[in-house]
Amino acid sequence: MEYAVLFLPLVASIISGFFGKIIGDRLSQLVTCLFVFISAILSIVIFYKVLITGYENNLIISTWLSSGSLNVNWSIKIDTLSSVMLLVVTSISFLVHIYSIGYMSHDPNKPRFMSYLSLFTFSMLTLVTSDNFLQLFFGWEGVGLCSYFLIGFWYKKESANAAAIKAFLVNRVGDFGFALGIFLIFYIFGNINYIEVFNQVPLIKDQEISLIGLKINSINLICILLFIGAMGKSAQIFLHTWLPDAMEGPTPVSALIHAATMVTAGVFLVVRCSPIFEYSELALSLITIIGMTTAIFAASVALVQNDIKKIIAYSTCSQLGYMFFAAGVGAYNVAMFHLFTHAFFKALLFLGSGSVIHAFKNEQDITKMGGVWKNLPYTYTFMIIGTLALTGFPFLSGYYSKDAIIEFAYLSGNATGYWAATVGIFTAFLTSIYSWRLIFKTFHGDYNNKNIEIKNIHESSLIILIPLFILSLGAVGSGFIFKDLFIGYEKTYSFWGESILFLEPLSNNHPPYWFIILTPVLVVLSIPISFYIFIKNKKVTEELVYMNKPMYNFLIKKWYFDELYQFILINPSKKLGIFLWKKIDLAFIDKFGPDGISSLIKSFSFKAVKFQSGFVYQYAFVMLIGFSLFLTLLIIK
Repeated sequence: MEYAVLFLPLVASIISGFFGKIIGDRLSQLVTCLFVFISAILSIVIFYKVLITGYENNLIISTWLSSGSLNVNWSIKIDTLSSVMLLVVTSISFLVHIYSIGYMSHDPNKPRFMSYLSLFTFSMLTLVTSDNFLQLFFGWEGVGLCSYFLIGFWYKKESANAAAIKAFLVNRVGDFGFALGIFLIFYIFGNINYIEVFNQVPLIKDQEISLIGLKINSINLICILLFIGAMGKSAQIFLHTWLPDAMEGPTPVSALIHAATMVTAGVFLVVRCSPIFEYSELALSLITIIGMTTAIFAASVALVQNDIKKIIAYSTCSQLGYMFFAAGVGAYNVAMFHLFTHAFFKALLFLGSGSVIHAFKNEQDITKMGGVWKNLPYTYTFMIIGTLALTGFPFLSGYYSKDAIIEFAYLSGNATGYWAATVGIFTAFLTSIYSWRLIFKTFHGDYNNKNIEIKNIHESSLIILIPLFILSLGAVGSGFIFKDLFIGYEKTYSFWGESILFLEPLSNNHPPYWFIILTPVLVVLSIPISFYIFIKNKKVTEELVYMNKPMYNFLIKKWYFDELYQFILINPSKKLGIFLWKKIDLAFIDKFGPDGISSLIKSFSFKAVKFQSGFVYQYAFVMLIGFSLFLTLLIIK
């Protein structure tokens, strides 16, 4: 069963990718959807077995690397953590596969697209079922490669190619830190298998290593390097710039990679390595600070974006910040709970936005929409459900998971936790404002599109709406159904077992009542506030922008990160490259190297050919000179 879960998406990818032109579009779609569906059903069975019987297993597929004391296997590790990720990855992937049949119906390269989706699913499953850091890194790089393929799927579109390259390069920065972390783990522990490494951590928690003359705690350094890798993959601040640009890919790609699966790999890494991170207060504090900074940064930028997919992309970035600062305060189970609920409502929002874009003939600017809620009743309903869940409206999934993060941050009892809780509350308010701004500008108010008549705006087909309906069920019920299991004080330890390490037991206290109701009250109040400033009295928005023009420019420029990187990294690199090319490569290496030698030989040949005149006396003269040189060499020797 476990083998089928892992390898069916790979088989589907091979069939669709290599034989798609032979078997045709329809059969390629059928094969990929069917195989991923079977994988999803088997993942549900595995999750059920873990839930009911505490099932754990580690199936060895083959020996990957054996050298001295180092033995690394290709394996399928099943425990609570991996079973949750299997459920999320396969279920969301299956719904995206189904959705893609309708959304990509006019694309001429359907088999290639479906092949990439299935290959990505296989890579992600490889990542979450690994029992060692090498297999984890293989899956990590696999999803990065598939991300490059999928973002740049429309390769004839220049902006898509640029976005794919940007995503690939920014992720390489994080992956470099991740690779250094794995090297350091092997250097210190002599092994890269989880269980051997985790068992040795308490024994060397105080060990220091020398780095450029400084003594650094080895556990702190390992955790920081691993977290750098997580920052790149999960688009945390400083390494976040690739995520909004990645919206150049088809909408199903945005839903699969940048909402539910790949970007959560960083959160999974931190939670999987909780037996290491628990011994590094420095790394946990850093994770908390980066997480809460990312949350408020992305939420603030989303307030002024007009691209419907980029608003949701920044929302993803912000929600990942929540997950990280939950892990930073030691509430790994709460981080996983938000990852679980977020997968449903964020995939719902992305796919719902795809339905809107489909109706507007690929228009993504929300200022060119409006007044179409009657034309798109089902899409509108599903987007409302996704928005309510995202904002943490009472009793929907986001309410249970996001509020739990804020409460656990408050209960951590340290200054960093209090700051994270405060930032979390304010970010929740901003999230609600920009989310309802998207809804009101897209579906309400005046119709603003001059290229398409409103009567031509129509609802999407069933093949698009059915996945939205299923995801809406998860967005509504996943929080309430699973809250006691994932974060309930009595059940959580038995449920997570040894897949998560808690050095200190989670607090079972409750924050003050005013604190508990503060976030839901702000979330509810934001709805009429948003309606008033974005629909009822638009002059308020204009006045706010006018009075805060520097702040508006700061946000519209996304805190100037792209411009800063352009100034600090890209422009100097270009200048250095041009200098090395013109002054070193062309003017020196080529001039005195291959170009110089070839020009010298060419010049010599032009002069030598003049002796081939046909006159006997000239040939005799050349022979005499040659004979003289030969005798001279003999005499010298």
